[in-house]
Amino acid sequence: MRRPSIRQGRSHGGPSTPSVARVIFLVFAAMLVGSACSSSDSNDGGASQTAGPNGAPPPASVTFMAGFKPQANLPFVGVYVGQEKGYFADENLTVDIKHVTTPGDNFRFLAAGEVQFTTADAQEVLNRRAADPPLDIVSLALIGQRGQQGFAVKADSGIQTPKDWVGKTAGYKGSEVTPDYLAILKSQGVDRASVKEVKVGFEPQVLTEGQVDIYPVFVSNEPDTLKRAGQDVKVFEAKDFGAPTLGLTFATTGDYVRQNPDIVQRFLRGAIRGIHYADKHRDEALDIVLKYAPGEDREHERYMMETELKGAFSGEALLNGLGAQTKDEWQRLHDFLVQYGALPTPLPDVSAAFTDQFLLAAHEPPPWAGGAAPTPASSPATASASSGGY
Repeated sequence: MRRPSIRQGRSHGGPSTPSVARVIFLVFAAMLVGSACSSSDSNDGGASQTAGPNGAPPPASVTFMAGFKPQANLPFVGVYVGQEKGYFADENLTVDIKHVTTPGDNFRFLAAGEVQFTTADAQEVLNRRAADPPLDIVSLALIGQRGQQGFAVKADSGIQTPKDWVGKTAGYKGSEVTPDYLAILKSQGVDRASVKEVKVGFEPQVLTEGQVDIYPVFVSNEPDTLKRAGQDVKVFEAKDFGAPTLGLTFATTGDYVRQNPDIVQRFLRGAIRGIHYADKHRDEALDIVLKYAPGEDREHERYMMETELKGAFSGEALLNGLGAQTKDEWQRLHDFLVQYGALPTPLPDVSAAFTDQFLLAAHEPPPWAGGAAPTPASSPATASASSGGY
């Protein structure tokens, strides 16, 4: 800020010494101008000149890219509801919501700085950090306290436990079987060679048609798809057999956390508030989901959202609130993936893969907006501190 010039006057009779009162006045005026400039400069931060009302932070714009098509995955729901209920507006935050068109687009755009926030499976967070070149991706909140994958068998197949997989045919997606599958076999003492493994696609009718006896599913999606096709199923999840699986996260980059902690806090608070609201107002939340996914079946989206709500309010979240994550559980997931050869290389420090510094405040409304903190009956409303890497 430029200080206005102060012109000293001259008497009509020629040069004269200013009076004491005039000197005091000029010094005091200069001090006021200097103080105003200093205050403006110290609080600027690039945007403070347009700070919001009631002490709200300055406006900011970010892009969130969901890791799949529009649907009721719980982190997506949190952002949809946060947008429609004005929680991001409360944060003076404009959020542009996008969805991937090609798998992995979200990570490419995140690395390029074109996307500030995304969703990522916890295993994918570790894989991307261990890749060559690595992506400095960081989990802000662990929304899925359980892994996303399960293994479906026909309800009338006679398969009661994984020990009954012996002599059966198990399908797998992708290039190889998953650590979840191998962990279930190991926990039950089943020799892998005793199960026939075949590569399958992403159409679950291979189970209904009898091409496989065991089919890998996303637990919040395909069991309902199979039931709608007339096939009741039983689903086995690795978490129930001791595997330390984890699910979906909200994620950004380490650089963005370090450079924009205030915006990270505001985004996460808006999204977490959205999930809390969806938990309490499920029909309304589904209305909102269908605004973003107009071609989807309402009851199928309900199944997805309610399955993921159940998983979100379990495990560590029962103790420390929605989104809670600890170094211990990230370390156990890391070691599990290393054990089964599912990481490109071990990571030197898993604490760099997550931060919990924003979670406690994310469970409270912004101080400038007023109102009570969200307190859903299914979960505590506070998060505890643990040892994230930021």
